[in-house]
Amino acid sequence: MNRSVTNLSSFRASALDQTYLGQLCRSGQRFRDRYDILKILGQGGFGITFLARDAMLPGRPLCVIKQLCPKVNDPAALQKARKRFEQEARTLSKLGSHAQIPQLLDYFETNGEFYLVQEYVRGFTLTKAVTRYGPFPESAVKHFLREILLLLQYVHSNGVIHRDIKPPNLIRCKDDGRLVLIDFGAVKEHIAPVSDSSAKPTTTQFVGTVGFAPPEQLASRPIYASDIYALGITCLYLMSGKPPLEFDYEFVTGEIRWRDHIAVSEHFGAVLSKMLKVSPHERYQSAREVIRALELEPYFDNLVHCMNINPKPFAQSSSADAADHDGYVPPLVRTATAIRDWQAKLKARRLRDRTQPRITHSGSSYFR
Repeated sequence: MNRSVTNLSSFRASALDQTYLGQLCRSGQRFRDRYDILKILGQGGFGITFLARDAMLPGRPLCVIKQLCPKVNDPAALQKARKRFEQEARTLSKLGSHAQIPQLLDYFETNGEFYLVQEYVRGFTLTKAVTRYGPFPESAVKHFLREILLLLQYVHSNGVIHRDIKPPNLIRCKDDGRLVLIDFGAVKEHIAPVSDSSAKPTTTQFVGTVGFAPPEQLASRPIYASDIYALGITCLYLMSGKPPLEFDYEFVTGEIRWRDHIAVSEHFGAVLSKMLKVSPHERYQSAREVIRALELEPYFDNLVHCMNINPKPFAQSSSADAADHDGYVPPLVRTATAIRDWQAKLKARRLRDRTQPRITHSGSSYFR
């Protein structure tokens, strides 16, 4: 039997035996006299997720109950977990009115364990989409980016950094086709097995997933551009089916060598490269910047043509040469100069890629 399937079955059997909600799933009794626990959906950094029905609402709709179960004896550690739990609830409450974010329905604490009740999104993750249908073409990835970037712009405008954007956290809803971003877990503690009575005090981990998180996030200093990097890595997975740790990396810069495996148009390749810059200062700083870069593509050929035919009166001139006596540079000149500079840098980088050695990281899958 497949080992992953065996491990999953073992985990579910253990969770049913060792958690209160798991035991309710077998007994037929309702949780808080309201929720019928149906089955386990999965396990994450926060604890365990269950599928349930809300028996108190008309139609008994499905919902998701997230159970955080930190096994700690230290009151200070428990208080820290409680604050993070409340922070996640506040975040979901603030963002949950958006159609692409699961709505927060309830949250509460019972016997030192914390629970979030959220809207259930019936659909499949982008991980399953790639597994089932194969890698996405460039056009589909561009469509995906336009969907998620508008949502990310909304999230960032509310002062929230998601910190764990990846295919398993993106769900395509079967009912209406919308793309939904899940797991805004500010609660990312190391969860000890419930049966481990000798568990050490909970320790804080960085929030995110290795391979998808950029260096500044690994150092626990995430910024809005950190989500841009994770989104770029997600695009690579969608187009190749390869987890990020299976790619090679530049020996000196640490940049991911994705062009060895993925062929894209020149303009889209430039956009992806900037999303994936190791240095956050060289990366796009906002979702809006990426949107603007993608919007420029239909005009890219015309701009390059304007640059190549050397139209008078500023043929063979830089933007500084083309400025009038007041220092004004026409927009077309600025754009053509920027494209010329970008093409020169791209040519130099490709030449460097062919001459520099590379290293290979053989990491495990990022799947949880």
